[in-house]
Amino acid sequence: MSNPVKSPFEGVGLRATVRELVDEIKELYVGDNVPWVVGYSGGKDSTAVLQLVWMALRELSAEDLTKEVYVISTDTLVENPVVASWVTHSLERMTAAAAAEALPILPHRLTPEVKDTFWVSLIGKGYPAPRPRFRWCTDRLKIMPSNAFITNVVKTKGEAVLVLGIRKAESSARSRVMSRNERNRARERLSPNASLPGSQIYSPIEAWSNDEVWMFLMQEQNPWGYNNRDLLTMYQGASQDGECPLVIDTSTPSCGDSRFGCWVCTLVERDRSMQAMIQNDEEKAWMLPLLSLRDALDVHDDRHLRDFRRMSGRVQLFHDRPIPGPYTQESREMWLRRLLETQRWLIDHAPTHIKDIQLVSLPELEEIRRLWVFEKHELEDSLPGIYEDAMREPYPGDTLDDGRAFGAAEMKLLRASCENALEFQMLRELLDTSLQYRTAVRRSGLFEVLEKVIRKHYYEGEEDAVAFARWRAAALHEDVSTTIATAGEESADIEPVPEVAS
Repeated sequence: MSNPVKSPFEGVGLRATVRELVDEIKELYVGDNVPWVVGYSGGKDSTAVLQLVWMALRELSAEDLTKEVYVISTDTLVENPVVASWVTHSLERMTAAAAAEALPILPHRLTPEVKDTFWVSLIGKGYPAPRPRFRWCTDRLKIMPSNAFITNVVKTKGEAVLVLGIRKAESSARSRVMSRNERNRARERLSPNASLPGSQIYSPIEAWSNDEVWMFLMQEQNPWGYNNRDLLTMYQGASQDGECPLVIDTSTPSCGDSRFGCWVCTLVERDRSMQAMIQNDEEKAWMLPLLSLRDALDVHDDRHLRDFRRMSGRVQLFHDRPIPGPYTQESREMWLRRLLETQRWLIDHAPTHIKDIQLVSLPELEEIRRLWVFEKHELEDSLPGIYEDAMREPYPGDTLDDGRAFGAAEMKLLRASCENALEFQMLRELLDTSLQYRTAVRRSGLFEVLEKVIRKHYYEGEEDAVAFARWRAAALHEDVSTTIATAGEESADIEPVPEVAS
């Protein structure tokens, strides 16, 4: 049985512990020219670490303040609105306070690229709501923006030190990882970072307990002008403790396992923090539509919402059933409508300081529209109409200037003349593919592309597709539990086979 982590406060108290840490931070800072990157989530641990760094820099002379301290906060764009507002305003205050004190502290709010945002992935591409074994969101929304920033610092400066509010008391798994990294330390208190070459990790409060973090925050004034008691009040509004840390690799606990995370998170059974906020504060009842939409996304068996073909158009069986692929056009349009109706409700009913919150931005809507029309061949271009119905205002995006001869009216006529949805989808994609090639100087490859379109849609329905997959497996003497009926060129699928089997 391992020995419990000894508290740094035992015997010496808060003041002496803080004094020792501030001196250590000063020594590490002036010891070289390697810039620092502080991960800031707005939670208690990252706030405590940043306060310690700020206190240390205050005590250094102007001649010693020679290198940057970047403060990075990753906004997934689907953060809990209360927390997102807190962090955004905190970064603004932080920027002004650092400039006033002439400290080299440079806050940065990081966001995922438009093509990788939650709503573009789910509504635009059709990715199903995340699951523990298909956690497509963590990498796109958190890891990639943080790592891109840190990698750029390393590329520019040669090295970087990541200052994180990770603690051994957070979990036994975190304690094991941190203890293992300790053994590989090339320099006292700096651990190697296997996922980001050229960077090292410094965790000044790694041995602190939850109570000690709060003791520090309640007794030490926030240096950038925020009130730590308000932070405590925000924590008290939920039932559990924890926070959404700076995620730099897949071993870091996701927001779904923490107290404050994404309001759309389906990695947990229930969003206890949002439920607690609504229950404990009647002024936060405006969040109920968000909770309702989140719960609607969390469908245990969502086969009825998804295509029976994979993203690439393949029909793949697992235990004699087709593995569902992306959300269908109808499902994606339904999610968009619900999202925009929720946005409209917030505009009409939310408190003044929340009314300007954007659940989905115009650049995201434009990317979703592009994916629907140009990549999924949905020539109806239904997004502007859905927007205007749900938001009760004109769509603010640009007019599609694609020179296409067909639109919603023509697609309505085509659909009426087809026997089933698959026939309509095939004819629509054949038309669009032919139009895309009409201005090409060389049309080589057109017939191959058209053939792939036909192979993707030539079933009468799901039962016919499954029967064909079984027949093909028997003809090729394959195991029908994992057979694939190829329809078109293979591309990356959206989830592994075992996930669907569960």
